[in-house]
Amino acid sequence: MIIKDSVILITGANRGLGLALAQAALKAGARKVYAGARDPIAITLAGVEPLKLDVTSAADIEAAVLACPDVNVLVNNAGIDTGSEVMSSNAAASLRTELEINLFAPLALSQAFAPTLARNGGGAIVNILSALSWVNIPKHGTYSVTKAAAWSLTNGLRNELTAQGTQVVGVHVGYMDTGMTADIDAPKASPAAVANTILTALEAGADEVLADGTAQHVKAGLSAARGVYLGEPRS
Repeated sequence: MIIKDSVILITGANRGLGLALAQAALKAGARKVYAGARDPIAITLAGVEPLKLDVTSAADIEAAVLACPDVNVLVNNAGIDTGSEVMSSNAAASLRTELEINLFAPLALSQAFAPTLARNGGGAIVNILSALSWVNIPKHGTYSVTKAAAWSLTNGLRNELTAQGTQVVGVHVGYMDTGMTADIDAPKASPAAVANTILTALEAGADEVLADGTAQHVKAGLSAARGVYLGEPRS
């Protein structure tokens, strides 16, 4: 997938990694970048085409497909973390809210745009996942559940869209320096650096991106004698 002269649609492009991806795509020579956001007024980056896109709205998705017939890269970036643990009293409600954005929205968008990608030569779908696709930690319990499901969805899309020549990329990353992690005291990756890593991997034909040291460490720990996802041994 060559970024130069490509047409890219990015969800949640008004801030954080979405904004960084839009900036990186323009710098890499993308012919057009559709910047999706629930409120397009929030899109202030020069050079992109603001697009009203609430990823939980079937009507908005249908309108986006009609408005963006030239897309050959779909980036499912929009996400939410309510900070709920799986044993919290509001876990079920939090999980439903997060699933709508973190799982069902990428599914709906991928299904809606797959025919467009096929008509435009196959193209690519990029799903922004997390190192928490593989582990579940306190304060991000329900979020981790949704990202694990989104990882499986990504693998399913890859298997089923291979026949039409669509590259499907899963991006795993730890904490990034965005508004979502503003209250977290931990090392954080630069959204700009992560965006550049994603575009480089996309052009290299990669299926998976380990965008920072945290993702690399967690992935390596999956095959440990005591898998990292099992946590610390009980005393």
